[in-house]
Amino acid sequence: MSRPARATLIWRGVGRWWPVAIIALFVLAATFAPLLAPYDPNYQNLIGRLRPPGTVSRSYHYLLGSDELGRDLLSRIIYGARVSLIVAFASVIISGVVGTLLGMLAGYRRGVTEIIVMRVVDVFLSIPAVLLAIITVAVLGPSLFNVIMVLALTRWPRYARVAYSQTLSIVTMPYVRLSTLMGAGAVRVLFRHVLPNIIGSVSVVATLEFGLMVLFEAGLSFLGLGVQPPTASWGAMLSTGRNYVATAWWVATLPGLCLFALVLAVNLTGDAVRDRLDPRFR
Repeated sequence: MSRPARATLIWRGVGRWWPVAIIALFVLAATFAPLLAPYDPNYQNLIGRLRPPGTVSRSYHYLLGSDELGRDLLSRIIYGARVSLIVAFASVIISGVVGTLLGMLAGYRRGVTEIIVMRVVDVFLSIPAVLLAIITVAVLGPSLFNVIMVLALTRWPRYARVAYSQTLSIVTMPYVRLSTLMGAGAVRVLFRHVLPNIIGSVSVVATLEFGLMVLFEAGLSFLGLGVQPPTASWGAMLSTGRNYVATAWWVATLPGLCLFALVLAVNLTGDAVRDRLDPRFR
């Protein structure tokens, strides 16, 4: 193999794996936040407020600077990653399970079940997800649990539509009909024959939805409807940091860059999963 061809293969390998490496870095940081964060993310040092990156105040080394209350920005970014990933993982799992089960049930049962489920899906999809999330959180009250439930509630229809369309094509297969004629129940057919064949498409949706969940959580926290202070959240840090853009750019810029990097890495990974699992893109 020539040197240019070898360099091309190496470059393609790096381009394929660097989004996964970024996601793994954020996951490790969120998992081991108490060990990696240099300081308590909620400790206030008013003497050291709005210090630029690399400064020292009262024996506190602000590697990425401090915010308006003198809290260490690096520690708050690390703990903010934990909030974003918890919300994204939990909401994707809940919405994926609920949407996939309802979509399979509608595609297999047909009739009244199909009409009810798919009309509910159409109603949810006709309402902007962000607007529905804002209204629901405003009614239920802002908290970590409510944010997860609201995001799961607003995003399950997308899984249901994918699972429904895939199930319609699979239940007409000869081996599925033969299994039904031999006395297999609905649960066995759905989980033995249908689910293994649609899990690829559902996984593609889940990877693409993960980035949206991170953005939705940051947007709700930015509006004051997400995780409440003093808990660190990237969206809340952006909301307070916008008031100091001219004098302390790092307060809003650094959490914003972390949010951008995580969402970009997740979207690129989702595209790679889609290209790998979806036959139309092979």
